[in-house]
Amino acid sequence: MSYIVSTRHVSKIYKGKEVVSDVSLNITKGQIYGFLGPNGAGKTTLMRMLLNLVKPTSGEIELFGEQLKPGSVELFKRMGSIIEYPVFYEKLTAKENMELHCEYMGLHNTKAIGEALEMVKLTSIDGKAVGEFSLGMKQRLGMARAIVTKPELLILDEPINGLDPVGIKEFRSLFRMLSKEYRMTLFISSHLLSEIEQVADTIGIIQNGKFMEEIAMDDIRNRNTDYIEVVTPQCKQAAFILENDLNIRNFRIIGNNIIRIYESGISQPEVTKVLVLNDISIESINHKHTSLEEYFMHQIDGGEKYA
Repeated sequence: MSYIVSTRHVSKIYKGKEVVSDVSLNITKGQIYGFLGPNGAGKTTLMRMLLNLVKPTSGEIELFGEQLKPGSVELFKRMGSIIEYPVFYEKLTAKENMELHCEYMGLHNTKAIGEALEMVKLTSIDGKAVGEFSLGMKQRLGMARAIVTKPELLILDEPINGLDPVGIKEFRSLFRMLSKEYRMTLFISSHLLSEIEQVADTIGIIQNGKFMEEIAMDDIRNRNTDYIEVVTPQCKQAAFILENDLNIRNFRIIGNNIIRIYESGISQPEVTKVLVLNDISIESINHKHTSLEEYFMHQIDGGEKYA
């Protein structure tokens, strides 16, 4: 299989500390790849290496099937990016900033600028200097600049920073559209795991610079287990009753007030009835399934993988 992005044993050492360690990941064409990890895990450093902004200490990077080298200028005409906070000429307007970018990229299609601004819902800004923009507006402009050339690969580092809930929803739809209609490949890092869960085809997890896992979202969903979650201040008493009255063995106590029941064939009403009859106070009881956030937290906390 050919990959748009492929890294092989990539590492980066800063001041004697290995901030990215032996990372090998693969991204296929048209895929939305979610890159997850805590702050300082090495996400931005790896993305900067893909853009030739930082040189790897060891390992190889391939983009579009070609090995990335210091002189690989032509490859970047096929890419768009947002790394950390996008920077602009603050005294110029959005359109003027976009025109400068297009000239730099060799794109001579003024219509494309209007189309990109429309895609990110950045309208009614004629004559307004970018320095007057809110953080969310700058993020929208950064996205417009990244997609104006219709790149094959988008590298987006926390692209929904500064957006309100409406903006986040709009970007979610935009990511899907770019992937499906334009066949763009998106490599996205984000702290909002619920958003990645809704758009990603594959996720990669990195912690302390080490690449922990690369897995399809469908596989995570298939691994996810339905369960009944009981929240009660009488956790130990409730667990005793579940085990002895309902013969439930497959459950887990979390903290001081949560019980998760994984037993098949047991219903929520049955659990509620037996606890209430035994005078157990129930704050809430719900039928749930494991989310990407739970899976992610389980992985970085060093727990066993979900079976």
